[in-house]
Amino acid sequence: METERTIVQYVCGAGFADLPAGALGVIKNQILAVIGTTIAGSSAEGADAVVRMARDLGGKEEASILVHGGRVPAERAAFVNGVMARALDFCDALAPGAHIGSAAVPAALAAAEMAGGVSGRDFLAAVAIGTELAVRLNLGEAEYDGFDPTGVCVPFASTAAASRMLGLDEKETWNALALAFNRCGGSFQANVDGSLAVRVIEGWVAETGVTCARLARYGITGPANFLEGVYGYFHLFGRDRLSKEKIVAGLGTDYVVKKLVFKKYPSCGLTQGSTDVILGLMEAEGFGADDVERVEVIVPPYTYKLVGHPFEVGSNPKVNAQFSIRYCVANALIRKGSKLAHFEEDAVRDLEVYKLAERVEVISDPAMELRGTRLSTCTSLCGTERRI
Repeated sequence: METERTIVQYVCGAGFADLPAGALGVIKNQILAVIGTTIAGSSAEGADAVVRMARDLGGKEEASILVHGGRVPAERAAFVNGVMARALDFCDALAPGAHIGSAAVPAALAAAEMAGGVSGRDFLAAVAIGTELAVRLNLGEAEYDGFDPTGVCVPFASTAAASRMLGLDEKETWNALALAFNRCGGSFQANVDGSLAVRVIEGWVAETGVTCARLARYGITGPANFLEGVYGYFHLFGRDRLSKEKIVAGLGTDYVVKKLVFKKYPSCGLTQGSTDVILGLMEAEGFGADDVERVEVIVPPYTYKLVGHPFEVGSNPKVNAQFSIRYCVANALIRKGSKLAHFEEDAVRDLEVYKLAERVEVISDPAMELRGTRLSTCTSLCGTERRI
């Protein structure tokens, strides 16, 4: 249990003064991004529903529902705020698909209110420590294999942050993280099918942090060998490929939160490259949507499975568009950009974009995984093939 012990000591022992300036800058941007996406996401589809549910259930008034107002039990506040923070899919991200801030920040906020308030420095430290832990426990595409990374590695971030806010000791923190391990899960099928479950999973992860910290404070225990055990995280989710050294090397001194990315466009991280490439080609070559006969986007199988399928408008058009390379490329060609307004239902249902999306072909190329390549694009313009 050396890995577990090292992590628990870090979560409980690290402080604001230990954060390097670069790491602190990333976390400040992460928090600002979550505040922005929560405000914007408060009117997104599903937000009113989860707010009504939280209010209707009632309970102890411990923490605030952001934007909409009202106080509810801390777990429920974290859930609702997490759903809103993720709704636009414009929050911080981590390859190959984890969204940490939209769960860690709401969990920390709710737990801070539950605790009666904390200092700004303590809040920043809690979010930074939780985020650092999730980045280190993040897995690769082969290990996730369809699991939603947010549901797998991010519960440790929200739980670590909430544990810090509630002032748990090492024994309690160990149990909280061990309980969080038992809440890991979630499937990318939600993304493929264009369901609101994508943002609900984020809410569940935020809720998990507060729930597990509270349970541990009441003395509920979790499996002590939650990482290294025969049925622990390394085996079940890491497929016995995760290196213990990767988790603890430089922990507390060499911060890896710099791996977080902040999206340029309001869609899935795996659509960012194709969007950026087509916009760059348009600017460099001086062509527009009317000049395009066909677009081919060549991607690794992992990318294809999540965002390469044929584009169809289902019951949640925003989610359908956010997780479709075909839509994102067609949208960029026609509208010469990629903005929040382009993912609203009226824009997604635009027949001109829909017809062009049918001429965007996404091809799965297993060889790209062997080369470590994320994205390759070739376009056919007026009969002349251009390759990137």
